[in-house]
Amino acid sequence: MERINISEVEHLAHRLAKETMNFDEPIPEFKTRFPNILESSLVVPFQEFGGKPAYSGLIGKAAMLFYLMIKNHPFQNGNKRIAMTTLFLFLYKNKKWLKVSNQELYNFAVWVAQSPATLKNSVVLGIEDFLKRYITNYKNN
Repeated sequence: MERINISEVEHLAHRLAKETMNFDEPIPEFKTRFPNILESSLVVPFQEFGGKPAYSGLIGKAAMLFYLMIKNHPFQNGNKRIAMTTLFLFLYKNKKWLKVSNQELYNFAVWVAQSPATLKNSVVLGIEDFLKRYITNYKNN
């Protein structure tokens, strides 16, 4: 399974969010991110405990990545938008895609952002269900 690295977030996901989803709230420069929070958000979905993955399969890892990119708030602004583009990049690298409108995905990201931290496990399960509903194989045509 292909992972996302910090350079890809900087040069692809952050830039894509900034150029295509700026709305009325600009996304600050990448260098203004909060130290180590983004890095942690990219590593946690791939952690193992006792030799077993903490988050199973592509959907489990994608759900945790999306959750952490929103809830850990690694950027001063634009976290939901950057989480969306990072999710698309992660899925693309693994030959998957989401067939969902940007608005529906954004509304879902707002729901995740507004969820109480005490419901983390339930929210992550909700993200998994959302991904299962809309995931498809990536077709390059």
